[in-house]
Amino acid sequence: MFPIRRAQSPSAPEAAGLPPDRQRGALLAADLQDVPLWRRAAPALLATLLVALADFLSGKDRYLAPLMTVVPTIAALTLRPRELLAVCAFGLFAVFGLSHYDEVDNINDARFLYGAMVGYLVVTLFSAWVAGLRMRRAAAFAAVSSVAEAAQRALLRLPGPVVGPLRLAVRYVSAADASRIGGDLYSVLETPHGTRVAVGDVRGKGLAAVQTAAVVLGAFREAAYDEAGLRGVAARVEASVERHVPDGEFTTALFAEFRAPGEMELLQYGHVPPIRVDGEGRAILLHAPDPWVPLGLGRLAAGEPTSWGQPFGPEDVLVLCTDGVIEARHRTTGEFYPLAERVGALVRGAARSAGELEAAVGRVYGDLLAHTGGELRDDALLLLIARTDG
Repeated sequence: MFPIRRAQSPSAPEAAGLPPDRQRGALLAADLQDVPLWRRAAPALLATLLVALADFLSGKDRYLAPLMTVVPTIAALTLRPRELLAVCAFGLFAVFGLSHYDEVDNINDARFLYGAMVGYLVVTLFSAWVAGLRMRRAAAFAAVSSVAEAAQRALLRLPGPVVGPLRLAVRYVSAADASRIGGDLYSVLETPHGTRVAVGDVRGKGLAAVQTAAVVLGAFREAAYDEAGLRGVAARVEASVERHVPDGEFTTALFAEFRAPGEMELLQYGHVPPIRVDGEGRAILLHAPDPWVPLGLGRLAAGEPTSWGQPFGPEDVLVLCTDGVIEARHRTTGEFYPLAERVGALVRGAARSAGELEAAVGRVYGDLLAHTGGELRDDALLLLIARTDG
C-alpha cells in the first residue's frame, strides 16, 4: 500500500471478505510488485552505472570494480530473485569490462579479477536468498492485511449508495497500522422510525478500537429498529458502551434521523460538528445547542443530552466526518485542514444526482490529500448525505 491508504466507497459493499483481485493487490503493494519492473530495477542499474563511472573517471591506476558488490544488495530491496539475478548478470559484465579497462585481467593481475568475481557472485547469491525471504514475509504481511480489511468491512457492513430517502457518498481511510484496521465507524439504516445514521470515532487504534467500534455498531443496529426516538437509540448505545467497554475508553459520536422531507434531527456526543452545504455552496457549521460528552463518559456528567432539529432540503448536502479529517496537518506549515472553509465550493450542487455526490466526496478527499502532501496519519471518514425525496 503506497503511502496514501486506500479509501473505501459504498459502491461495492462486499462484507463477507475480499475478492481475489483485492487480495492479489494487497500482496503486490506489500512487496512493491505493483511498481513497474524498470522502476524497481532502476536503483540497482543506477548503482552499476555510478560504480563504472567512478572507475572510469579515476583512471586506470584505480581499480574500483569490487565496489560493484553494492548492486546485488540494493537489488535485494526491490526485485524478485530471478529479476535480481538478471540485473546482477549485467553487473558481472560490468566487472569484466572495468577489469579489462584497468588492465587487471592479464595473467599477472588475474588474482584481482578472480577476487572481484568471487566476491560479486557470493554477494549476488546471498542477495537472491534475501529477496526470496523478503517476498515470503511480504506474502504473510499481505495475508494479514487482507484478513484485517475483510474483518473491518464485515464489521462496518458498508451501506449501498442509496438508503431509504438518502444518497450517500463515503471515503473511509484507516491509517492506524499495517493491518489497516481503524476506530472510525459509521452506519446508515432504514428503520420503521425513519432513516438513521451513526458516525463515530473510537479513542485509540488497532484491535482495541475495533472491539469498541463493534460494541457501538452492534448496539446502534439493534436500538435503531426498536427505539421510537433518537435519544432512546443513543441511550441504548451509551448503556452498551458502559457495560462492555473498559473504563476510560470513549467514543465520540453523532446520530442523525431523517423522517419528514425538509428536516432532520441531530444528537451529538462530543463529535465533530456536521456541516450543511446549501444549493448556493454556503457551508453552515451545525453546533449543538447543548454539547454532550462522548459515549462512555456519560456517568461523569449531570443531566442528559438534547437533540435538535435542522432544516435539510433537497438541494442541501450534509457533510459528516471524524477528527482525522479536520486535524489533518498541512505538509509544510502544520496547519489543520480547513474543512468548513473549503467544503462549500467543493460540494456545491452535489445533491442533484448520485454521480455528482460521489464526485464531490472525491474532490473533498483529493483536496485533503493535497493539503497533507498525500499521506494521512490518522483514520479519516468523510460521509456526504443528500435527499432523494425532495
